[in-house]
Amino acid sequence: MKKLQFKKNLSKFFVAIFALTLFSFQQVNAQKLVTVKSAKSYDATVDAIKKGVAGAGMMVLAEINHGKILSMTGLSINAQSIFIGNPNVGNQAFTDNKAVGLAIPIRLNVYAENGTTYINYFTPSSELGNFKGGKIKMIGGGLDKKITMLTSMASK
Repeated sequence: MKKLQFKKNLSKFFVAIFALTLFSFQQVNAQKLVTVKSAKSYDATVDAIKKGVAGAGMMVLAEINHGKILSMTGLSINAQSIFIGNPNVGNQAFTDNKAVGLAIPIRLNVYAENGTTYINYFTPSSELGNFKGGKIKMIGGGLDKKITMLTSMASK
């Protein structure tokens, strides 16, 4: 009887360890979402980001106007994703790990809700932290600083 109880407790212990390990792994690789409230209008915030990108040593690489796309469904919103990066930094990252294209270029999402404009993004270090490569971690930390500075200036 004691042997049976021991086996049940042991199996519960291993299930608990597995669950904790899985939870810890998910937390380590979790993306960190940052939301910046802008003091500017939606259009002024988008313009400020586009103008400020060059000052951060980057460029606008692509844009998706969610509002325009979703207007086809009858939804009227101000929302846009702006993809920014630096080809030289991209070269370093892709040389280190080709799969990094899932995380760069960096995506900024700007939207308006109830008269207030917000800028959302995942920290580059949390996005790039999922990839192996010595340069990638360093790049992530540097991009965190640049994106924080850019969004702070664009929102004031």
